[in-house]
Order: sequence, then C-alpha cells, then structure tokens
Amino acid sequence: MAEPDLDTDKLDDAALAILSLTLHDGNRVWKGIDWSITDRLHAKGLIHDPIGKAKSLALTEVGLARAEAALAELFVKQSDDSKRSER
Repeated sequence: MAEPDLDTDKLDDAALAILSLTLHDGNRVWKGIDWSITDRLHAKGLIHDPIGKAKSLALTEVGLARAEAALAELFVKQSDDSKRSER
C-alpha cells in the first residue's frame, strides 16, 4: 500500500489537543497519552492491556484496522479531483 499524503497540520493539532489533556504546572504536559484514554481503548478492545512497565502499547487486530481507518478519514489530504467532486 502506498503511503498516504497526510495533512501534517491536522496531525499536529490533534497531537497538541491530546497532549493538552495532561496539562499541569501552567504549560507542562506529559509525553505519553493520558491513562484514561488507554483505559478506554483497552475497554473497547482496541489495545492489549496497557498495565506494565513497557513504554509501548500493542494494538489488537480490531484496533489496528480502526487506527488505519481513522488516520485515512481524519488526516489524509484530499486530492484535487476528490475536492471537485464534492462541490
């Protein structure tokens, strides 16, 4: 599969929004994703149990498919042809 042409401005905004959920001490944020988010993703069956010392998470098959679909839906730039067909 070819790499999609991602709208990195939207990705950057999404990352900032997620980071802001851990805001503390004025303008500081934690590097990792908020635990309440990983708890919800685990409850939905999208990631394997996040509890442990590992600094990474494992996506389930369903989670991987949903991540790929969300990335495409939310952040892939539309080509000029598809923009014209929406008008």
